[in-house]
Amino acid sequence: MNLLNHEVILGLFRDNYLLFVLCLFSGAFAMTFYLIPKVLWVSKEKNLMAEVVGRSAHSTETPSFGGVAFYMTLIMVLALIQSLRLNYVGSHLIGAITILFMVGLKDDLVISSARVKLFGQIAAACFLVLSPEMHLTNLHGFWGIYEIPEILGLFLTTFLVIALINAYNLIDGIDGLAALVGIVISTTYAVIFFISEEPYFVLISVCLGGILSAFLRFNYSQGRRKIFMGDSGSLIVGLILAFLSIKLLVMAPYLPMIQKGFSASNRLLFVACILFIPVFDTLRVILLRLLKGDSPFSADKEHTHHILLDLGLSHKKTGFFLTSLNILVISIFWYFSNKLSNVGLTFLVLALYCVMFLIFYVLKKKSILRMDMIDAEARSSEAEKNSAPLIKHNGVEKGIKVGRPEKIQPRPMGAKFKVRE
Repeated sequence: MNLLNHEVILGLFRDNYLLFVLCLFSGAFAMTFYLIPKVLWVSKEKNLMAEVVGRSAHSTETPSFGGVAFYMTLIMVLALIQSLRLNYVGSHLIGAITILFMVGLKDDLVISSARVKLFGQIAAACFLVLSPEMHLTNLHGFWGIYEIPEILGLFLTTFLVIALINAYNLIDGIDGLAALVGIVISTTYAVIFFISEEPYFVLISVCLGGILSAFLRFNYSQGRRKIFMGDSGSLIVGLILAFLSIKLLVMAPYLPMIQKGFSASNRLLFVACILFIPVFDTLRVILLRLLKGDSPFSADKEHTHHILLDLGLSHKKTGFFLTSLNILVISIFWYFSNKLSNVGLTFLVLALYCVMFLIFYVLKKKSILRMDMIDAEARSSEAEKNSAPLIKHNGVEKGIKVGRPEKIQPRPMGAKFKVRE
């Protein structure tokens, strides 16, 4: 049996759908798990490390080329999925992924300008939004809006792709957070597309989940096996999440989904809840920067994960807390989706975002107080070390070291005292 034969793969897929999905997840996991150590070895041999800077949440130089393993695994899996001929949008996805991978890899190696990265993101977005299957022409009754001009749909989807790519990139600031959030989002999309009978997008979602699950093992490592996904990884993952989000928005209404309470008019709100952590964090930091009079693209330590770290949480606890928060928001929307109208759900989602803004405002105040106390204690300790009682010797003040007294050696018998000048 030739596993590369189109008919053989298609037969296996149709006869064993769930088993095929499980094997794809396992294959993506295994391939990523195999490739990352190879990437680590090359990075260390060539001394390609992420430097520690003022905003860094890590304290040691670490390779940041996890995206290389992501890209190789994705291309291999997409090549396999394309042989099923379930959907032709995959060819456009491969082109978009390749563009962003090159942009991200350049930034990981030599730092790219914001203009170069934006140009690459626009080019990648065009590959997706110009694909016929990804055209947004109908909001399905969201706030009473149905048909929209095609040109408006193109602008909206392009903006959505670029915004989500950057939003996901911004949460990649501590160990595990971006991967955990990505796993939650991709799993949610896998369930939705499974119910909607969209097998191609189920496979894409499951593949991404397998890649990120394997990456977590190395991202959480504290030894020589530690690696970051880097811009080459976060840009790719953000692109795929945007790709899946747009597909959810452009799908035709599906009766089983409607019967479960997921009206097509609520999809935009559902996406806002699925992508809660990256969207909320990005909106929050941009708003704070504008209020301070800074550029919305300036770097700072106002992200939600920075606040939790300043409160004393570890990287793991911070990642799990924010991921649990994302799951909670999805669950709340899921529960109320068949109980409230479209307008009611809109106000519910706005209320969730506003409550989180308020919570993190309070947490930020507490984190500032805690850091001030730590700084005060550090200054006090340093002052105690530097302070010492002074005595006068020949009219000159000299400090005496305060601490454990030196052990006095006994004078040998017959030795004479030596007077210190």
